Amino acid sequence: MPKIAADGKYLTVLNLFTTDAPEKQQRLLGEMRQVVDSAAYEGWVSSTVHSGQHSPGTANVIQWRSTEDLEARYAGEEFKHRTLPVFWEITTSIRLLQNEIAYTQRGSEPGAVVEISPDRDDYAAIEVFGVAEKDQGDLIEAVGTGQGWLAEVPGYRSHVVMRGLRGRGLDGKFVVVYSQWDDPASYDTFRTVPEPDRSPARQKTDAAVAGLATSYDWNTYRVVHTRLAG
Repeated sequence: MPKIAADGKYLTVLNLFTTDAPEKQQRLLGEMRQVVDSAAYEGWVSSTVHSGQHSPGTANVIQWRSTEDLEARYAGEEFKHRTLPVFWEITTSIRLLQNEIAYTQRGSEPGAVVEISPDRDDYAAIEVFGVAEKDQGDLIEAVGTGQGWLAEVPGYRSHVVMRGLRGRGLDGKFVVVYSQWDDPASYDTFRTVPEPDRSPARQKTDAAVAGLATSYDWNTYRVVHTRLAG
């Protein structure tokens, strides 16, 4: 079971694909499973495939030993001439985002290791924030330690904040939040609380994020497949 920790041990890559039909999502998942199950790349550590729930699409959370190992994969003939062309046929967008883990929290415990696996029943959400380079650190703080109050939200399990390093398909700096919830209802309830009914701590965080983020999008997922090297 892959484990996410803010220990600097791995480069964490988030591959986000969107598509425009449920049947294309199923084909995407099949292609991603093939890639994951045949992975034998130098420096590859793990891959965890996610199936889009709110909107058609997929996510793959991948751990690599280093940026150099990942770039060697991108430079390979298979990736350039087989993998990418197949995915472009069935997607409406592709973002390949390289990150370092900046913050983790599980329940009320900051710094805890977060596990991702189809053996768990997590309902996952992935949020991508665009941000000016000068504001990236402040945004990470706002959605990291600034959201300690999440521990009091019904249905919340954990969240991971990723510092965007570089990306394909996304210009500029970014921050990613990966969160885990009990079920769709708990996440939907959290998202739709009217602003006046939100706690003062949440209102403070929301205001900070609104003042820092230059773009924002999100989707929800179920983990459907994972594999670790070795």
